[in-house]
Parts: sequence; C-alpha cells; structure tokens
Amino acid sequence: MAKALEKPSLYDRDYVGWLAEQVAHLRAGRLAALDVENVALELEGLMNSQRQQLENRLEVLIHHLLKWDQQPDQRSNRWRATVQEQRTRIRRLLRFSPSLNPELEAMALDVYPDAVRAAAIETRLSETIFPQTLPYTLEQIFERELPAEELPDQRSTRKKRP
Repeated sequence: MAKALEKPSLYDRDYVGWLAEQVAHLRAGRLAALDVENVALELEGLMNSQRQQLENRLEVLIHHLLKWDQQPDQRSNRWRATVQEQRTRIRRLLRFSPSLNPELEAMALDVYPDAVRAAAIETRLSETIFPQTLPYTLEQIFERELPAEELPDQRSTRKKRP
C-alpha cells in the first residue's frame, strides 16, 4: 500500500514562522512541543558558522602577514588596516565565543595552505617562496606590530597624476 504523502513541516514551509514558533515554545516552557531535531540542526549550524567565520578571518590575517613579509616594497597602509581589522574582529568573536580559543592554533594551521595560495595569487609569487609550515606563533599573528616606518617611500613607488 502506498504511504500517504506527509504535509511539509512548518520548518520546510516557513523558516521564520518555524523559528518564531520554536521561540514561543521555549519561552512558554513547552519543551515537548519543540521540533528537537531541527532545533539541534540549527544550533549546530550556528556553531559551524562561528567556526567558519573565525577560520575565514584567520586566513585573511595570515594572508596579509605573508604578503607583508614577502613583499616589503609593496607594503601599504591598506595591508596594515586589514591586519588590524581582522585582529579586532577575531578578538570580538572570541570575546563572545571564548570556547573557540582552544581551537585557534589548529585553525591557524588548517587555514595556512589557503592563506599561502591566496598570497601567491595576489603577489604573483610562487607558493614555494612561502614557508611550508605556518611561520608565526599565535602571539605573532595577533600582536606583531606592522609599523608605518616599514612602509616603502610612497613618493618613489607611485606615479604622479597629471
């Protein structure tokens, strides 16, 4: 005998409506009414999103540190600003999710090959120019200064506009 077609759940039909319903159940203490499996999936998704955001920001940060080290004649305040922005955003993310702190070193090691590829593409240098393994400690990644004094003389590297 053919199984009756099930009506799609609210989760499948109206995500925001489903969220509102789950919030109402939680606030009213109606735990038995919760869509437990989908709530668990959504919470896992939120955790993964935070991890991915941290990994992405670490990759960009390491990418810019690599460029800074490999192309001293191309250094710019934009690179310094990007490094500072990523550090700030990572610190903020870790302040709200401190349980990610123990994962930082493993994440940095994991994203390093991608940071090298991005730096190689942007600098047009061979990937073999960059260290094979992450050359920075976490302290260096987050605390190393990139002084303005290390910027090239902009007057000698830029063409004047007519």
